[in-house]
Amino acid sequence: MTVRVGVIGAGYWGPNLVRSFRNSDSWDLVAVCDLDATRAGRVVGGRSTVEVETSVEQLLARPDVDAVAVATPARTHCGLALAALEAGKHVLVEKPLASSRADAVRMVQRAEELGLVLMCDHTYCYTPPVQHLRALVQSGELGDILFVDSVRINLGLVQPDVDVFWDLAPHDLSILDFILPGGLAPLEVSARGADPIGTGKSCLGYLTMPLPGNAIANVHVNWLSPTKIRHMVVGGSRKTVVWDDLNPQQRLSVYDRGIDLEATTEDEALAQKRAVNVSYRLGDMHAPVLPEREALAVMVEEYASAITDGRPAVTDGRSGLRVLAVLEAASESQRRVGAMAPVAMPPDLQLAQSVGAGRRGAW
Repeated sequence: MTVRVGVIGAGYWGPNLVRSFRNSDSWDLVAVCDLDATRAGRVVGGRSTVEVETSVEQLLARPDVDAVAVATPARTHCGLALAALEAGKHVLVEKPLASSRADAVRMVQRAEELGLVLMCDHTYCYTPPVQHLRALVQSGELGDILFVDSVRINLGLVQPDVDVFWDLAPHDLSILDFILPGGLAPLEVSARGADPIGTGKSCLGYLTMPLPGNAIANVHVNWLSPTKIRHMVVGGSRKTVVWDDLNPQQRLSVYDRGIDLEATTEDEALAQKRAVNVSYRLGDMHAPVLPEREALAVMVEEYASAITDGRPAVTDGRSGLRVLAVLEAASESQRRVGAMAPVAMPPDLQLAQSVGAGRRGAW
C-alpha cells in the first residue's frame, strides 16, 4: 500500500523530509506547502509533478492526501497537527513534538480519540548505532544501567525562540526514552544553564536526572564550543558502551570492563556491618559491525508501516510527550537555580508507557 503525503514547511528540515518521501516506495509525495511559494518550488524542483500549496487549509482539504509531515517552528506544531487530525490525516511532527507539555497532551489525546497515527521525528532513534545500543540494553548484555553521560556540543546555531536545552537535548532525551527499559520516566530533574554572551537564554548547560536503581543520567549541551562532539557513554554492571557519532569507522565500542563488588560479613561483633572488596574487571573491547542506513529513510518507512498496520509508531506522540515533560521540568529547575524540579507526567501515561515498552521491544 502506498500512502499519499504532503509536507508542511520547506525551510530547514522540510527538504530532507521531501527527499526521503520521494525516495521511498511506500510513499507518494503529493504536495509541499509553504507560505513562500518560491521556496517550496525550489524544494519541489522545476520538472516535478509534486504540487506546491501556500495554504494549509487547502492542503488538508485535498482528498488525495492521507498523511502530512510538519516541519515548521515548534510554536506552530500543535495548531497544525490538530487541524490535520481533524481533517482525518495522520501526522508526523519534527522534534520537539510541541512547544509545551499541555499542547502535546492535547495532540496525543486527539490522535488517539480519532484513531490516527501521531508520530514524532526523533531521527536518532532510527540510526543503526542507536538501534544496536538499544538491543544491547534491552537484552541485558550490559547488565543493570549504572550511568549515562551524553555530550552534544558545537558552535551555534543560537536559536531565537528556545534555549540550548530545548534545541539540543531532545535528541539525547529521545534516545534515552528509546533505549531504556520502560522509557524515559524520571520523577524529577536538575538543570543549570549559563548565558555568558548575553543572548537572554541559556547557551550551554547540564541536565541531570536520576534513573532506577540509584543510577544517574547527565546531558551536556552547548552552542559555544568550537569543536563538535556527539558522544554518549552508557555504563552497565556488566559492560559499557561508548557511542561516538562522529567516528564513522567505529561509532560503537563495547567494553567488558568495570568494577565488581564482593560483599562479605564480618565476625559476630560486627555482624551489622559489611566490608566491600573492590575488584577491577579489565576485559576486551569490540566494535560491532553496523549496517549503513540513512535514519530518515528508516523513519519514513516506520511512519508508513504504522499507518498501514494501524498501530502506534515506534516514536509515537507519547514518546514526544515524555521528552517534553522532562524539558519543561528542566526549564523549571533553571528558574530554581538548579534545584530539582518534578516531572509532570500525566498519570495515565505511566501505565501506557509500560505497555508501549513491550510493544517497542518487538520492533
